[in-house]
Amino acid sequence: MQGGVKEKLLIKEKKTSEQEEEELSLVKRVWNESKVMWVVAAPGIFTRFSTFGINVISQAFIGHIGSRELAAYALVFTVLIRFANGILLGMASALSTLCGQAYGAKEYVMMGVHLQRSWIVMSITSLFLLPVFIFTRPILMLLGQDENIAEVAGNISLWSIPMIFAFIASFTCQNFLQSQSKNTIISFLAAFSIVIHLFLSWLLTIQFKLEIPGAMTSTNLAFWIPNIGQLIFITCGWCSDTWKGFSFLAFKDLWPVVKLSLSSGIMLCLELWYNTILVLLTGNMENAEVQIDALSICLNINGWEMMISLGFMAAASVRVANELGKGSSKAAKFSIVVTVLTSLAIGFVLFLFFLFLRGKLAYIFTSNKDVADAVGDLSPLLAISILLNSVQPVLSGVAIGAGWQSIVAYVNIGCYYIIGIPVGVVLGNVLNLQVKGIWIGMLFGTFIQTVVLTVITYKTDWDEQVTKARNRINKWSKVESDHETITSDD
Repeated sequence: MQGGVKEKLLIKEKKTSEQEEEELSLVKRVWNESKVMWVVAAPGIFTRFSTFGINVISQAFIGHIGSRELAAYALVFTVLIRFANGILLGMASALSTLCGQAYGAKEYVMMGVHLQRSWIVMSITSLFLLPVFIFTRPILMLLGQDENIAEVAGNISLWSIPMIFAFIASFTCQNFLQSQSKNTIISFLAAFSIVIHLFLSWLLTIQFKLEIPGAMTSTNLAFWIPNIGQLIFITCGWCSDTWKGFSFLAFKDLWPVVKLSLSSGIMLCLELWYNTILVLLTGNMENAEVQIDALSICLNINGWEMMISLGFMAAASVRVANELGKGSSKAAKFSIVVTVLTSLAIGFVLFLFFLFLRGKLAYIFTSNKDVADAVGDLSPLLAISILLNSVQPVLSGVAIGAGWQSIVAYVNIGCYYIIGIPVGVVLGNVLNLQVKGIWIGMLFGTFIQTVVLTVITYKTDWDEQVTKARNRINKWSKVESDHETITSDD
């Protein structure tokens, strides 16, 4: 009876809000949606810039220790940390779906339970990842890496283990807070963390000369300081509606969370590993040293720009999930249009910027003319990558908000690994276009993926997505109410 009354109230509220929206002018609706979107996107972009900056600072200070240490650090972070990061970031995106839709439906209590479930699932996953970090040295030796570099990499990977567990707290707390548009605290903590990291890196590596232990201690603290702040913010009263304390309900009915988390992990891993494969394939090219140096500069620039796109991805996932949870299909569609067009406009400006500057940007990173010329040669491809990156991650964010992670995982396999990489190998090796050929092939895969996701988003019956979101929310709410009934009977 109570559930039926609640459902009717939600339907009435939905109709009222949609009528009010339709009465507003288009400019006013765009303005209102943009304000809500930027509440999530701006802190998200800043936070990702800060996190990316932590790795850059660590790399810079380790580079002062020695070239062998720098090579080992680059190996661990490019392969191992990115591997773990991709899995855990992807799995945490399942929480964005569940919390975003629950917040839109005003099922606030379930958000804290979803957060705890995500902690459990991701902690177990991290335990399975540990052997890779513990046995890094022998693994690299088996893969034919230089013994001295493998030795240092093994040491760095052991120091990186606390970082893996930091990712769990970081990604889940951020998604939990973003779903409620409580993003300001995340940005403040990220800014504080990077300042502390810069100071500690200088103190421990330059002043006290602690070398790798000093640099990695600072890096681990830089990742954990924001987590401690976020956990205090969540559990000590600032999220009183959505956090009601630890609950045994978190251990109940975990399998649906596991399935959504795994499909989310696979979806984002396939995207994040794509550029890693580009670097690995380039290592077999002629004049590989210049090619890899040029490519690394381009990917570094692309990586910084990608932080903007990931901020919009977070905004898209939160806005779509919130509106589906509210039961408003029209508002969900409108938020998609506004977010995609805003991100595309920024991407187009950056596209023109990098297209016209070409090789001049390379001299920020290198004084080698051959490398700068190679960067200039690759700049059109970098510009196109930036343009595609302004749309594709946003559409992935839409998929996360709607809970389509498993569908996008299949799309990624087809577009990236069945189309993009083989085409790149043919262009690079068979047609002898070298690194340009590999990159063109992989851009082609990204373009196909963007087209497919655009068609899926356009063809989607969003009223049906509202129904699916409502069913998902009702299922979790029923589990909670059943648990409360059993508890009260006891």
